[in-house]
Amino acid sequence: MSAPLLVVDNLEAGYGPINVLHRLSLTVNPGEIVTIIGANGAGKTTTLMCISGVVKTRAGGITFDGKSLAGIPAHNIVRLGLAQSPEGRKIFARLTVRENLEMGAFTRSDPEGVREDIQKAYKMFPILEKRQAQAGGLLSGGEQQMLAIARALMARPKLLLLDEPSLGLAPQIVVQIFDVIRELNKQGMSVLLVEQNARMALKVAHRGYVLETGRITCTDRADVLLHDPRIREAYLGE
Repeated sequence: MSAPLLVVDNLEAGYGPINVLHRLSLTVNPGEIVTIIGANGAGKTTTLMCISGVVKTRAGGITFDGKSLAGIPAHNIVRLGLAQSPEGRKIFARLTVRENLEMGAFTRSDPEGVREDIQKAYKMFPILEKRQAQAGGLLSGGEQQMLAIARALMARPKLLLLDEPSLGLAPQIVVQIFDVIRELNKQGMSVLLVEQNARMALKVAHRGYVLETGRITCTDRADVLLHDPRIREAYLGE
């Protein structure tokens, strides 16, 4: 087997005097979709923010594509091939859809490639082409989520971090978003997915981690977790 693309080793992090993550370890292999499921406040978003360099770690290490991320600023982590679609979308509300996509390519210096990737984004999410001259803040929640994912993809990442992509969206939009995640993975994209919709996450993922109060309490193949009675009771409402 090839070496893991991402290795998180005994990670500790928090805010002020509070530690949120406690010796958290996980891996993502090339070509995998790995999901982290857990309740609100478990530390899922903090985990992604540490990996992307937005939140400083207090102990442990993160290695991406064989390189330690210690001390590397967030914008340079993007240059290494790691991009995040954040919780709550966080698109640039006053910029147009097209300008948002162009901002996603801020690390690149290949204008022709950027234009090609914008067209790929429009093909993936046709509504974005129709809205390309519209301000991002005027889009619906589903359209903003599509834009957030497309913007992250503009960096041509090796690993895509997705934080709650289904949050607050209508069921038909959720299905569309997860279809796109599957298709991206078929094309070779590795994905680390944080998602409260545990059923959808485990159906699309290869492996999963269960995070409780900052600690990994269980990990297995996604299909095994999906049928685990404890997981079904705690996270699938059964």
